[in-house]
Amino acid sequence: MGLLSKKDAQLITDPLADNNPITIQVLGICSALAITAELKASIVMSIAVLFVLGVGNVVVSLMRNIIPSKIRIIVQLIVVATLVIIVDLVLKAFAYELSKTLSVFVGLIITNCIIMGRFEAFALANGPWKSFLDGIGNSFGYAVILIIVGFFRELLGSGTLLGIPVLGDPIEKTGVYAFGYENNGFMLLAPMALITVGIIIWVQRTRNTDLVED
Repeated sequence: MGLLSKKDAQLITDPLADNNPITIQVLGICSALAITAELKASIVMSIAVLFVLGVGNVVVSLMRNIIPSKIRIIVQLIVVATLVIIVDLVLKAFAYELSKTLSVFVGLIITNCIIMGRFEAFALANGPWKSFLDGIGNSFGYAVILIIVGFFRELLGSGTLLGIPVLGDPIEKTGVYAFGYENNGFMLLAPMALITVGIIIWVQRTRNTDLVED
């Protein structure tokens, strides 16, 4: 018997597509609009959410039987705020420039609907192992969308990936720029993130008609 049962594996695989927190549940959309102009920022935000949701789900699950119902939201906020502070301090210590790019959006992880939703809907009702898998799965689902959006926005908007020019030099007119190509500055604006997410949703629902409600 493998490490993961079929049901356990579904906790990781379902959020990647059929139950994606951004494209299906439409949660955590703010960060997809705000920080995906650069692929590096998208990746770092994804890792931050992975840490906060994975560890947070386990902590809330371990405390689920001792948390009074009337203050459970406060306790959940304390858990996520503590983890976000850890992430923020680590970024400032080891990636200060990137921490300035992410700015207040790291702090907004505290109010990310995906995290609070998984605490409330799953971690409070399940054991630590399943809660951990649920946190990892939803984090991966969130990360996939952020990275796809960040990839296309930086590529088409700046002609770079992770800050490295991949389409040529727009000043010296090398690469695709030699044929008259120009970077699409609109891709760096927040509305284009929403349009990109909308295209992803359209493609996903076209491929899987079961996601479309009658």
